[in-house]
Amino acid sequence: MTDLERIKAEIVAYVRGLDAVATPRHHFRHADEEGGRWYIEAVPDRGELIVVKQAELTSAGQLHRYSWEHLEDEHGGLTDQAIDPEEDPLEAIPAEEFRRVWTR
Repeated sequence: MTDLERIKAEIVAYVRGLDAVATPRHHFRHADEEGGRWYIEAVPDRGELIVVKQAELTSAGQLHRYSWEHLEDEHGGLTDQAIDPEEDPLEAIPAEEFRRVWTR
């Protein structure tokens, strides 16, 4: 196993573990400069909010989903940075809104 494969396996295991835990989930939306919208599901871990699911709905209507099951592709990838709703330009949304986009 190469270093990159090992690192990816560790990231998958970490995010998968967080996603499996029945903990309060936080949901956010963010509009980007190109007119797309990002939808985020995050869980607390060690005092930070870690993104476990992320969906991008582009201005053209394309939907790209990222999670431990699909970390990245040619369009983007699951963020590896913790989020801070007080500092990041995020709008809190209901879980139902996130699920509606995620399952679209």
